[in-house]
Amino acid sequence: MGTQAGVGLSHQRNPRAAGKQAAERALLAGGIERPDFVFLFASVGYDQQALLDSVRQATGRAPLIGCSGEGIIGEGETDESNFTVGVMATRSDEIRFLNGNTAGLMARPRGAGHEVAATIQPHLGDDALALFAFADGLTFNFDQFNAGLDETLQLDRLLPLLGGTAGDNYRMERTYQYCDDAVLTDSVTFALCSGRARIAWAVNHGCSPLGSERQVTRSVGNVIHEIDGRPVLDVLREYVSAEQIGDWAKTFTSIPLGFRAPDEMRSYDEYVIRVMTANDAQTGSIRIPSEVATGTPVWIMRRDPEKIGAGVARLGEELKHLTDGAPLKLVFHFDCAGRGNVVLREQQKTEHLQYLQRTLGQNVPWIGFYTYGELGPVGLKNCFHNWTAVLAAIY
Repeated sequence: MGTQAGVGLSHQRNPRAAGKQAAERALLAGGIERPDFVFLFASVGYDQQALLDSVRQATGRAPLIGCSGEGIIGEGETDESNFTVGVMATRSDEIRFLNGNTAGLMARPRGAGHEVAATIQPHLGDDALALFAFADGLTFNFDQFNAGLDETLQLDRLLPLLGGTAGDNYRMERTYQYCDDAVLTDSVTFALCSGRARIAWAVNHGCSPLGSERQVTRSVGNVIHEIDGRPVLDVLREYVSAEQIGDWAKTFTSIPLGFRAPDEMRSYDEYVIRVMTANDAQTGSIRIPSEVATGTPVWIMRRDPEKIGAGVARLGEELKHLTDGAPLKLVFHFDCAGRGNVVLREQQKTEHLQYLQRTLGQNVPWIGFYTYGELGPVGLKNCFHNWTAVLAAIY
């Protein structure tokens, strides 16, 4: 049998009709009667439970994970509206997925990592390919979560962590994660991928610094209180208007922070990018999805459309090289919301996507979403990214 997979998209506004249409299109595209596993990504305009229920019914209640996204990416199409849903259905005797979820991500991110690791550890064989994870984009602390994973698994090799964090179309209020019949929030859903196949990935961002180096002068965990001895929100007013500070989604999409990349990540870029997921107007502090120590150099960053375009070309060529031109079974595409229509015209986004799909092979089952953060290894280290694109191919 090998691997059968299909992707279906729908833009209907009725959640039950949209879920059913996307699922049926995925099954038809893959020539699948009953799938082994399902990935679901959707915008937040829908009644989330009704949408999930319809996908579950149409796919025979096959195991499922996914999350809400700022937009959905499919074969030849991106859609950042409030009403779009994408489904990938798979059936294979080569690869298999073991899914699960854990909640309470904000209060105990390290504990969540321990729980995920404990779930997959009994099933972690030599044929393990990757761990896919979709976490709440507003509450995720990657460093603590990843530490919990590593402490429990204690592997002597890299288990690639791939995926992205859920979005809510810049409402910055609530994101959703899906696991089988459950619609969750403040959680992470995951799937261990194993089997007789190989996996490759490529990572690229498109940001450049605004001005010179600054310094984090007070921070606790993943909350930065001061930059250059001043409340962070005061510093940001040098770069964005008071209106943007008041409407945090506008700041979120306008400027991120850049930190010097460690030596093992220099092949990726000089800077690691972090978005500011939340702020506290009373203290002037902001929160980012990973931890930062007091004294760390920091740069205010901007999106660079030319760098994004060049990076897209590099992504395609790098992944083609890594897979040695072999036929691809599945492609997952996790792209930052900050690289979507807030900076690129629809035509540019479509051209970038079509270039990648031409480079890696037309008609390859391809699904993804616009994230609030991306997961993808650099070198031999699992990393969290922002304003970055991560492509992963199973072949």
